Amino acid sequence: MKTLSLSNTMLAGGLLAAALTLASCDSKFEDYNTNPNTPTNATPAMLATNCLRSLWPTFTEKKGYMRDEMLCKYISWTEANDIDLAFNKLGRADFSDMTMLYNVNKMVNKASTERLRNGYDGVGHVIRALKLFDLSLRVGDIPYSEAFRGEEGIIAPVYDSQRDVMLGLLNELETADKELQDADDISGDIVYGGDVDKWRKAANTLELKILINLYRHADDAELNVKGRFQNIVSSKPIFESNADNLQLVHSDKSGQKPEFYKEGNNYMQYIQITSEVVDTLKAFADRRLFYYAQPTPNAVKSGMSASSWDAYKGVEATLPEEDIQKAVGEGKVSQTNNRYTNDVVGEPSVLLSYAEMKFVLAEACVRGLISGDARQYYADGIKAAMRFTADNTADEADYHHGMSIDDSYIDAYLNNANVALPSSDEGKIEKIIVQKYLATFMQQPYNAYYEWRRTGWPRMPVNPLSNRNEPTDKMPLRWMYPQDEYDHNSDNVKAAVESQYAGSDDWNQTMWLLK
Repeated sequence: MKTLSLSNTMLAGGLLAAALTLASCDSKFEDYNTNPNTPTNATPAMLATNCLRSLWPTFTEKKGYMRDEMLCKYISWTEANDIDLAFNKLGRADFSDMTMLYNVNKMVNKASTERLRNGYDGVGHVIRALKLFDLSLRVGDIPYSEAFRGEEGIIAPVYDSQRDVMLGLLNELETADKELQDADDISGDIVYGGDVDKWRKAANTLELKILINLYRHADDAELNVKGRFQNIVSSKPIFESNADNLQLVHSDKSGQKPEFYKEGNNYMQYIQITSEVVDTLKAFADRRLFYYAQPTPNAVKSGMSASSWDAYKGVEATLPEEDIQKAVGEGKVSQTNNRYTNDVVGEPSVLLSYAEMKFVLAEACVRGLISGDARQYYADGIKAAMRFTADNTADEADYHHGMSIDDSYIDAYLNNANVALPSSDEGKIEKIIVQKYLATFMQQPYNAYYEWRRTGWPRMPVNPLSNRNEPTDKMPLRWMYPQDEYDHNSDNVKAAVESQYAGSDDWNQTMWLLK
């Protein structure tokens, strides 16, 4: 698919806005179709619905939903013509996801009162921060200060340093926190039903996530990582339960079903769960195994109980393609649980969660960014993650295989010596990130890859016989810039590559955030 640059996209101005602002206020997140050449008198509610829906990717083919799961080593994919990400070939980034941000300003400007404007603007800052943070995590420097200003005649925006982008996003989220304190609830909100208090929690929780990614730069006075962390934790509202998750809730209505739901899905047979997931769950005696996976065909054939740990087996994600297919063909590998394809409601699609926030706070304690009890934050994160899985799974034998998760099980799990935080700081970080890895299975696209990249956990094995990165003994560290940026904003993208990577726009360069 052709990508759009942050330069020529913004030049499109009002015509682009018309193409992207069509919605029905009472249809939640339906798929919208319209004539892109016909102007539309969009309301702020319509614009809000479309901007928010754009936070969750949609795919022309359902297998697209699984690509991040491949890179994160949650699944192996056995369709031979579409496995590049399973073997670490990242390719180029795609800036087309950013086009909807043009409509954030339009959404705000159409608000009829100052308090509504504050509400829409506060939410708009969260939307911008989510999208631009992820984009910068992929490539490094991005257009920021001059992006989305095509109507002002800026058609070739400069690239801001990743450091300045992060500073800008932190400041935007602090602006959001202030505006949302003096705001009326908004319309068109498919996430929180317009509740600006919940959006305020989301803004502050997202700032915590960005801050933990900046821990290497805690000595930067302007970023003020430690001070911002402490201020949020001590005086600002943040997520209080899974009910605050920034998530998209599914239903059986058209356009609202889970992305990998079986309807029209021709790819269900290609997903196999990896040993990286299965073996970790088994080591912890973690019943999420029974929610995440199905028994192997061999276990079913032999009559083994679906509640037996031995009925589940993963395949090593880094094996050469032919070895993975051989193991699958021999009936030795579990597929993902049927609930991911058969339950039309299923789990909400989460971008930012209460469980993740607790793990962030646990890590912040270990790194000395805040005071507090890392073990309690860690335990709270595990409880929230397990309750999320259990509470969003229908009570059917095929979905938990008779090994359901309840509060008594969670309490026992937390007393497992293999789960408890060890004494060393590095050991604590490992446990925290591994639990976050397990919690984001089939959730939060690419998050596990980003976590590995910044912490080294969980271990991402590399096999030169299958690795499609170059060199074959290394995991890639970033995506390359889109070709459209070279075609339409050449001087600025080349300057960014030169300043960051000595002129080499390749997959193995280390961005500022990781230095």
